[in-house]
Parts: sequence; C-alpha cells; structure tokens
Amino acid sequence: MENTLFKGIFDTDMTKVIDVKDFLLCIGVALVIGLITAVCYMVKNRYTGSFVVTLAILPAVVCVVIMMVNGNIGAGVAVAGAFSLVRFRSAPGTAKEIGMIFLAMGAGLICGMGYLGYALMFTVIMCAVFILYSLAGFGKGKALGRYKTMSITIPEDLNYTEAFEDIFDEYTKSRELVRTKTTNMGSLFRLTYSISLKDPSLEKEFIDKLRTRNGNLEISISNQDTQAPEL
Repeated sequence: MENTLFKGIFDTDMTKVIDVKDFLLCIGVALVIGLITAVCYMVKNRYTGSFVVTLAILPAVVCVVIMMVNGNIGAGVAVAGAFSLVRFRSAPGTAKEIGMIFLAMGAGLICGMGYLGYALMFTVIMCAVFILYSLAGFGKGKALGRYKTMSITIPEDLNYTEAFEDIFDEYTKSRELVRTKTTNMGSLFRLTYSISLKDPSLEKEFIDKLRTRNGNLEISISNQDTQAPEL
C-alpha cells in the first residue's frame, strides 16, 4: 500500500523511486538546517518575522524540489527558471538578506541530493562565519560615520556655487551637490549635498562655520541612507 501511495504515475524502471523514510529524513534535516540558518541571521541583525520564517522553511522546499527532479535535467532547468521569477514578486533586499537566502537554498540543494552530512557541515561552518563577522562588525568600521547627507538653506541673493567652497575644503574629503530647490515662495534656496567628512568629531564646528555664511538659516545633516527595503 505504501509503495503504491507514494509511487509516481510517471515512474519507470529507469527512474529511482525515493523511499518514504529517506524522504522524511531529508526533509527533517533540511528543516533543522533552516532553523539554524534563521537563528543565525537573528544574531545582531534587524529582521522581520516573515523573513526568518522563510529562511527556516526554504531549505526544505528546495530539498523537496531537488528530490522530485531526481536527475531529470530538463525538469531541473524548468525549476531554475521558476525560482528566478521569485525576484520579480518580492521587494529588493539587502546584500546580507540575499546572501542568507542563497545559503539556505544551497543547503537545501545539498540535502536534496542526499548529502545530509555535508549539508549540515556546510550550514554550521557558514553560519559560524556569518555570526563571527556580524559580532566583529566586519565591513562597518568608522568610515560609515563619515558619509553624510547635508541640506543647507540660503537666501536667494547668495551665490551658492562658491559660497561654501573653502569650508568644504577644510572639513570634507569630497562633496557633491545633488539637489537644488527653491522654497518660501522663491526667497530661499535649499541645497542638498552628499559629503564625506575628514573628521566626524568636528561635525559641529563644520556646521557653525556654515551658519556664518548662510545667515543662520536652517542646516540639517544626517547619515546617508544605504539600506534597501527589507524583505
């Protein structure tokens, strides 16, 4: 009865039939791998509930797909094409989120091929490295504090192309005027710059000098927004 229930209608002598116990074992290991991956991502990272749940079940989904393909190259190509369509139905994520998705899919693929030990070892090693880099703040550094977005309000009679050049030369490594906008019925200009500070600790001194040039009008400065929308 069991063999009949889980036998595919297209199975032949040339196609290997997956035993139910092996199927359940692979799914179980894939779910454990998914749980490890999700918990790993939750360490020192911002996350949404839907994303970590997806990470937890993704290896099992990929595992089942690979087992069902069962060596059929044509079906494998079709499955790869179907998975590639997912990106058109989801919000763009950060590089870290996309990397974890690939990690989960890779582990699920290894499970689906039957290499359960390698799948577990791969997951543990990659998650350990991921946590180590996250805890160490790898790639963040102090440099991120240098990149700012600054808005300066100036009176309409001030020539903004040269008004702040000497101050920018003193306090910034680079600057770029990214937007110019009139405000207050055209009597004021609002300039938006993308800047890189030489020394973030001198930010207040930098702003004070700018205030002497723009008539003490509004100045705002903020960290540059480099975060992509979360999945």
